[in-house]
Amino acid sequence: MMKQPAIYIMTNKRNGTLYVGVTSNLIQRVSQHKEKIGGGFTLKYSCSMLVYYEQYEDMASAIAREKQIKAGSRTKKIKLIEDNNPKWKDLFTEICS
Repeated sequence: MMKQPAIYIMTNKRNGTLYVGVTSNLIQRVSQHKEKIGGGFTLKYSCSMLVYYEQYEDMASAIAREKQIKAGSRTKKIKLIEDNNPKWKDLFTEICS
């Protein structure tokens, strides 16, 4: 996967703590979360499972979508995950292939 704007949701377990982020390089960014590089929210709450992502053509669209998801309720975030990934499988291997 080449660099491409994306939004993503990380968690520490099924129905656990959720983190919504935006990046221009999904593989690199998720790898950083998994390797606990840097500090912040995902390190504090051990959010290392990628359970949802969307890719975009441009960063402005990705940022707008990130804001939309962040503004939504936890229930809406969980529905988004479960509609696309009902088993809450870690999608990291999927994006690496």
